[in-house]
Amino acid sequence: MKKNSPGISRRKILLGALNGTGLLLLSGCENIFNRLHQNQSMLTVLESVEGLNRRFLRLLTGRNKLAQEFSEKDISRYFKPNGNPPPFTMEYVLDATNGWPFWRLQVAGMVKQPVDLSLQDLRAMPARTQITRHDCVEGWSAIAKWKGVPLTEISRRVEPEASARYVVFYCMDTDARGSHYYESVDLHDANHPQTILAYEMNDQPLPIEHGAPLRLRVETQLGYKMAKYIHRIEYVASVKEIGSGRGGYWEDQGYEWYAGI
Repeated sequence: MKKNSPGISRRKILLGALNGTGLLLLSGCENIFNRLHQNQSMLTVLESVEGLNRRFLRLLTGRNKLAQEFSEKDISRYFKPNGNPPPFTMEYVLDATNGWPFWRLQVAGMVKQPVDLSLQDLRAMPARTQITRHDCVEGWSAIAKWKGVPLTEISRRVEPEASARYVVFYCMDTDARGSHYYESVDLHDANHPQTILAYEMNDQPLPIEHGAPLRLRVETQLGYKMAKYIHRIEYVASVKEIGSGRGGYWEDQGYEWYAGI
């Protein structure tokens, strides 16, 4: 959700909750908020507040409440690319130039039937098309048309084990330090009807700047949850042993894991 929008912002919710418990005396004091995020002893408190917020929002919206969908005329003329630059390795460039003949999506982890899927395999699976708004934590939004495979179709094929609780998305893009982007959602959001692995944008193959050949669209959350350049998916019981243990690239740097809007 946009920072300046009239809706519920993630930061305002956390600040408000902390104020309500007496932990913050000055409403909206983001310097204090940022220092709390850097204080390990306070992260447990913040995570607890976030968990309460997640349960509260899901209670309000219901299990399969859909994000607003729009018409063709609402599609934005310009959609700002978010996240890291494309992974311009020689392998990536050659594969993109030739239509992704070598790219594969590996799906494994706590599943009964691991799979290795080509882009053609994904295109042959049942698809969903949706026109939705992307809300970035930086304060901008844009509307686009997406087509892709519902994540439920992937789950149906691989059959997650009963102990699986999260789906982790591993990406090909890196930051300046060489750290790979990754993200995760729980099975609640993985099974949402609008959670898809998109390979088309506005009736065209997914552009490189928007995550080609495959990106996540989880329309009930903020843009940083929507991982791009995906090449591997893993079903896991916990995210504590992945990265810094907070469930995502930006979450490891202080963002909230649940970015519901």
